[in-house]
Amino acid sequence: MNLGCLVAIVFVHQLLSDATALPSVVKIGAIFTHDQKDSSTELAFKYAVYKINKERLILPKTTLEYDIQYVPKDDSFHASKKACQQVKYGVQAVFGPSDPILGQHIHSICDALDIPHLEARLDLDTEAKEFSINLYPAQSLLNAAYQDIMEFLNWTKVAIIYEDDYGLVKLRELVRSPKSQEMEVNLRQADPDSYRQVLSEMKSKEIRNLIVDTRPEHMHHFLRMILQLQMNDYKYHYLFTTFDIETFDLEDFKYNFVNITAFRLVDAEDVGVRGILRDMERYQPSGNTILNKSRVIQAEPALMYDSVQVFAIGLRTLEQSHALRPANISCEMEHPWDGGLSLINYINSVEMKGISGPIEFKEGRRIQFKLDLLKLKQHSLVKVGEWRPGIGVNVTDTAAFFEPGAANVTLLVITILEIPYVMMHYEKNYTGNARFYGFCVDLLEAVAREVGFSYRLELVPDRKYGAKDPETGEWNGIVRELMRHEQPYVMVKNRGNFSGNARYEGFCIDLLKEIAHMVGFGYKIELVPDGKYGVYNYETGEWNGIVRQLMDKKADLAVGSMTINYARESVIDFTKPFMNLGISILFKVPTSHPARLFSFMNPLAIQIWLYVLAAYVLVSVMMFVVARISPYEWNNPHPCHAGSEMVENQFSLANSFWFTIGTLMQQGSDLNPKATSTRIVGGIWWFFTLIIISSYTANLAAFLTVERMITPIENAEDLASQTDIAYGTLDSGSTMTFFRDSMIETYKKMWRFMENKKPSVFVPTYEEGIQRVLQGDYAFLMESTMLDYIVQRDCNLTQIGGLLDSKGYGIATPMGSPWRDKISLAILELQEKGEIQMLYDKWWKSPGDTCMRTEKGKESKANSLGVDNIGGVFVVLLCGLAFAVVIAIFEFCYNTRRSAPEQHELILH
Repeated sequence: MNLGCLVAIVFVHQLLSDATALPSVVKIGAIFTHDQKDSSTELAFKYAVYKINKERLILPKTTLEYDIQYVPKDDSFHASKKACQQVKYGVQAVFGPSDPILGQHIHSICDALDIPHLEARLDLDTEAKEFSINLYPAQSLLNAAYQDIMEFLNWTKVAIIYEDDYGLVKLRELVRSPKSQEMEVNLRQADPDSYRQVLSEMKSKEIRNLIVDTRPEHMHHFLRMILQLQMNDYKYHYLFTTFDIETFDLEDFKYNFVNITAFRLVDAEDVGVRGILRDMERYQPSGNTILNKSRVIQAEPALMYDSVQVFAIGLRTLEQSHALRPANISCEMEHPWDGGLSLINYINSVEMKGISGPIEFKEGRRIQFKLDLLKLKQHSLVKVGEWRPGIGVNVTDTAAFFEPGAANVTLLVITILEIPYVMMHYEKNYTGNARFYGFCVDLLEAVAREVGFSYRLELVPDRKYGAKDPETGEWNGIVRELMRHEQPYVMVKNRGNFSGNARYEGFCIDLLKEIAHMVGFGYKIELVPDGKYGVYNYETGEWNGIVRQLMDKKADLAVGSMTINYARESVIDFTKPFMNLGISILFKVPTSHPARLFSFMNPLAIQIWLYVLAAYVLVSVMMFVVARISPYEWNNPHPCHAGSEMVENQFSLANSFWFTIGTLMQQGSDLNPKATSTRIVGGIWWFFTLIIISSYTANLAAFLTVERMITPIENAEDLASQTDIAYGTLDSGSTMTFFRDSMIETYKKMWRFMENKKPSVFVPTYEEGIQRVLQGDYAFLMESTMLDYIVQRDCNLTQIGGLLDSKGYGIATPMGSPWRDKISLAILELQEKGEIQMLYDKWWKSPGDTCMRTEKGKESKANSLGVDNIGGVFVVLLCGLAFAVVIAIFEFCYNTRRSAPEQHELILH
């Protein structure tokens, strides 16, 4: 009975399993045009099937088997025959094609036979299709997205340029919408042959907002026409309807601040999407790749991949309640597949997140997705917001669309080559601003981006920052360039094969890039011709260097290690300082004492050693004399014979010396003074030796364990009070002006020395000043930031003392420039974000560029003692032993000769 029940249960379970199970193999078909063979779309389809079959996560017991057919692009009859072949093959779903005309014919066959048809193409038919699933976003929703963007940008005049006939049907809702009634809309159809004509018409009508709907294969031609007609500056805004804007080369548009906006379906920044794309890169069955050279997947392959995933999930859901029977049908019988309706309903109910974003359907139309809003910035296309159905547009970076109007121009920025602020590329073929790099260039880039201007970098003709000549009253350098009322000129200086801004790098170059990006301007970098920052010449009354360039208005900005001071600020303007600093002293690292054999004598000066020796002799003789004078030091050598008149004194001359040396060495002796006078002599000597030995011991450790450095100067006062070490500054710089105009007596004294010293202590460049310091007997007075950079890279150089003053570096502009305040705000924002500090660390403290300093020069670090330090002690010991042996031999010989007669008489008797 129990066995019968068990058999019945197993039988019923098997029936239920068969009723809900999927077949072991499910066949699907895909139709591509001939030009799509081995394309990224076909590879995406194959990879999706491969992944589902390999991982077994969605369909653990079922394998997908595909049949691919290729058809001519405009041959609907041939496409219908291929579709019927697949139906006869037993496919239970058909994917593709992407061609709209062929797609309609394939759908009619699938609809008649109840076979699910999954598409990833634009479908302009608004009627619901029962057996169609389309992953491409509905055009009505896309038009709503375009409308929201136009409203956000406050467009009042726009042109819609479309290429295909159905392009007008696509975008007609933009024209008919109530919001568009308040907008002047111009419709133009254009193909590659008429791009120039249509764009020229838009330019002549001053229509600067354009919605562009062209075929992807013609996009590069359209972009080339924009460049040829010079419609690629900040005044123009292009909204492209393609989802694949990232796959096109926009390099020529980056630095003119032209506004290019588009949507994308695939968020490549999503973690899950990145993982799938990495796997796709490794799947290359035909030598082709799904991703393009930029590792970006186009919208159509992404939608094809997601469509296979949607179908597989629909199958899995169907399996839970229905059985899927094989599709035993054909086009000739026109008998629908009885399992198709259930399958299409389950597919239509799928909700998932694919690589094209969130997916949800309503009557076969995709109603849930996310569009990333992309905007071309100076470096690349960046995400600045997103759009979702029912929510609308959410712009996260409104500054990306900020158009400052006439302010958004290209500025001429002058500079001076100076490590690490502004440097020039020599190794590669750079042109324009790309010639320059460095801290100040990075700063200028950041300010320009924040304020909203472009720029062109040039070198100052006289290579000076700017100083006023006391005789002529004229400014030179950058200050002069900002003062003169003339149109800016361009002075291109190519070194090697480089040109443009790419020649330069450095802190200021990086800063300039950041500012330019924040403000929104372009720039061109040029070097100052005379290579000076700018000093005023009192004799001529003129400025030189950068100051002169800005005074003459030959440049719009000046970046570099340019100090803000009163004299310069009286003729040009400065932004808020991007770096604070002061004047300090660069000097060669002091050398240490060479180790000497008798280093143990160093704690006491030679004079002290001589005085100790003299004191030793004096005290010994004094002890002998006092002991002879005092009657209390004469004692009976035989105490048992009290009446004996024989007396003796223990302090003979030899014993007096022995007593003194024993006390000095802190070893004592058997001789003890008895008289008060001799005890006073001994006590005073003990006190003397206590002080001497204690002082010697205290200094011995410091002298033997720490290498003392020879530091002839410690601060500016030391420099001013001597003449052996020369000192100077950079010629025509703010440091030179500081000493020249200072009212502090020490600095006035230093200026008189520098002014009258021959040969001149002023150097034209930092490099020459550094070389003079390394040669010795020269101290270079320079700004602390530059000093820090140099010291970090050359362990033979060091900073002496603290800062002599406090000041800041700023970006210079001509007097009354409208850019000053905008750039100042950008600098403050960069400081608050810590980006300037990061740039400073990048250029000053890069591990690969800084030298490794040893602890040898630090007095707080004790070194172990070697033979070179205390070897002299052993020499003294050996000499003492040898001397003792010599004396012993002498004593033996002397005693032998003295006792020889006595021994001879004893032998005779």
